[in-house]
Amino acid sequence: MFIKRYSVAAFILMAVVGWYVYAYLTNDTMALNFFGYFELPPLSIALLVVVPTFLLYVASVLHMSFYNMLAKLKQRKSQKDYEKLFDSITEAYLGKKERKHTFKTAEFELFGKLLDNSVVFPNTDIVLDEDDERTKKLNAALQAIKNIQSGEVVDLKPFSLETDNPLYIQNQRNMYKKGNLKAEDILSHAQKYTKELCEEVYGDYVSSATVANIEKYKEFLTKETLLKILARINSNENSLEMNNETIVALMKSLDLNHEDYMQISKVTAKAMNPDQRIKLFEMLSAEKEEAVEAYLYTLFDLEMLDPAYALLEISQPDEYKKFKAYKALRENNQNFNIELFI
Repeated sequence: MFIKRYSVAAFILMAVVGWYVYAYLTNDTMALNFFGYFELPPLSIALLVVVPTFLLYVASVLHMSFYNMLAKLKQRKSQKDYEKLFDSITEAYLGKKERKHTFKTAEFELFGKLLDNSVVFPNTDIVLDEDDERTKKLNAALQAIKNIQSGEVVDLKPFSLETDNPLYIQNQRNMYKKGNLKAEDILSHAQKYTKELCEEVYGDYVSSATVANIEKYKEFLTKETLLKILARINSNENSLEMNNETIVALMKSLDLNHEDYMQISKVTAKAMNPDQRIKLFEMLSAEKEEAVEAYLYTLFDLEMLDPAYALLEISQPDEYKKFKAYKALRENNQNFNIELFI
């Protein structure tokens, strides 16, 4: 508001006005009487002319100072909001869930609200040139994101990320893949990690784990992992011996449908002993209706025709039509691959 320049100009104006009145108009004096109660000593008329100008100057300076103070307060609020906006952008890049920044100015409030309810991913390498605390923090976050996405392990303590944050989970996955974390370290302290990561680690772990350890961490069993376990039974590599009771117990922890049982039969066909395979599906079909089709497929696949025919004979007319069609074709010396009927 240039108050100093205004003051210099105002004093020059007052001096010029006073000099002009005194030099060219009058150099008389006048005594002011305030309603007969108070009287000032005689004063120069030139001075009395300058006094109102000075009072106007004082009033205008107070007015300008007040609005100058308001402008500075607004500028300070804008500066603080600008700094908060950097924090909001940083947290949006990091994908933090709990984000709520209070902005004091309308200019930043809308952008802040949008950022606090958004997750932003940098699609290129961004580096801010300015060298201050705000940009350093944002650059650090961007570099951490880049490193994690590249498979590197990053110290995320400065960013205070939640344990279910995608970057945090990916960083733990990177630690596991680089050997900084062992599979059993994760599974034995599962409360520190997400279920998603534990299931992924367990999926790798069962490729070489013993039956006891497979059962120990079976809470992380998935359908895909179950197939990995069954593929190891009597296989040439990392062979596993597992009885049917243990297999059935594992299956009970999953919600399997008839397609899943069919897939299980196909996987066990590769290496499992035929007698064990038949007994397994006999047990499953006795407990689960969804496993009957897989049992029929197993019997036909192993050319165990008599028990397969017997099972179809006692079924309802509208049940297992595909297998009944396959049976009719075989009885008429038409040999087709059972795979065509499932």
